[in-house]
Amino acid sequence: MTIEDIDKQFVFHPFTNLREHERSGPLTITSARGSTLTDTKGRTYLDAMAGLWCVNIGYGNTEMAETLRAQAERLPYYHAFASMGNEPVAHLAQRLIAMAPGSMSKVFFGNSGSDANDTQVKLVWYYNNVLGRQEKKKIISRNRGYHGVTVMSGSLCGLPGMHAGFDLPLPMVRYVRAPHRLWEQKPEESEEDFVRGLADELDRLIIAEGPDTVAAFIAEPLQAAGGVIVPPASYFPAIQEVLRRHDVLLIADEVVTGFGRTGSEFGSQVFGMQPDLITVAKGITSAYVPLSACLVSDAVWDVIASGSDKFGLFSHGYTYSAHPLAAAAAMTNLDIIERDGLIARAKARGDHLAHKLKAAFGDHPLVGDVRGYGLVGAVEFVRSREPLTAFDPGLKVAAAVVKASREHGVITRALPAADTISFSPPFVVTEAEIDEMVDGTRRALDDVVAELGLL
Repeated sequence: MTIEDIDKQFVFHPFTNLREHERSGPLTITSARGSTLTDTKGRTYLDAMAGLWCVNIGYGNTEMAETLRAQAERLPYYHAFASMGNEPVAHLAQRLIAMAPGSMSKVFFGNSGSDANDTQVKLVWYYNNVLGRQEKKKIISRNRGYHGVTVMSGSLCGLPGMHAGFDLPLPMVRYVRAPHRLWEQKPEESEEDFVRGLADELDRLIIAEGPDTVAAFIAEPLQAAGGVIVPPASYFPAIQEVLRRHDVLLIADEVVTGFGRTGSEFGSQVFGMQPDLITVAKGITSAYVPLSACLVSDAVWDVIASGSDKFGLFSHGYTYSAHPLAAAAAMTNLDIIERDGLIARAKARGDHLAHKLKAAFGDHPLVGDVRGYGLVGAVEFVRSREPLTAFDPGLKVAAAVVKASREHGVITRALPAADTISFSPPFVVTEAEIDEMVDGTRRALDDVVAELGLL
């Protein structure tokens, strides 16, 4: 049996058409270095997505490998229950609080962005229970938002495909529009009016639900999986004015944007967010080891800590919370990013990526928008630019372009809820590699246009 046959027979793949996988099997990656992946046949691909927005320092970093070896020999694991601690976790928590925007106080560690956002909701509920506000439990998210796949974090996603077949969303979640200018902003509407309309929509929803029932608003600084949606500069200041008026907490989901992806340490700093809670994962270890964290502000922590007087033990956590191996990896990852100037490099490479994407796709009659920020970019395909008309979803144009891109040695990603492909390469990517990624994807679009007869 080939490794592909073994995979088809035994592996249950996430976010996969299961019947199709049973027929076709996987593309099996055997090794990787820098921005390049190699499969079982020895073919190489440029990874335009850094895995899933996460391998920021690139593949095959020997310094990270040595850190993992050394920590595994010294202390591979110990739990954090009942006040048990370890050195890497204490140092990492201190470092995260020093880096974080706003007035953060404590760090709760988990394993993934999904469980971290699940934890954030539990923290918000616990916070309000301590304050005696048992009805203040609803969470407002946004259409096209992506926040994870647990029962709660999956509910927070504003993507219908995340709910289908799973009896989601849970009943305490509400949604407002995303700041997606291509589809949500009216042609005659100024940016100021567009932002005001979004803030007013949030205000009306909170009032309709009852401010004493709405606990928090969760938002990515830049919506990644939902379409690489970059908000107007005035968006979050306007949203936060509404939240403060109704005493609603702000959760910043920095799973993709944290640790340099936007050209700053955190996306909150770029887009004017002042969060009460921050979720990080992915880039904290560049995905070398699973790790997530919930950063909790001073004001929220003071209330949560006082909950011990009311409820006793804080009965939440995971076997692998505060894992020393993951924390050691995170410390080395952050050292590499800082020492090698990778945040500044991400910004510079992001400028080059934006220029290349505009040049390759900007004038194409089937491209409605080319957008991005920092080292994140996206191309959205449309049936017509004038008038603006979406493709029939059944055509799966973006998915076809992604599939064709592999034939040109590029791995990119089709995003849900729109015919959009994304680019989020490792910070160590070279300009020449970006050129190859964009040129290969443009050739893939030409292939798909010809195959489907789109023009």
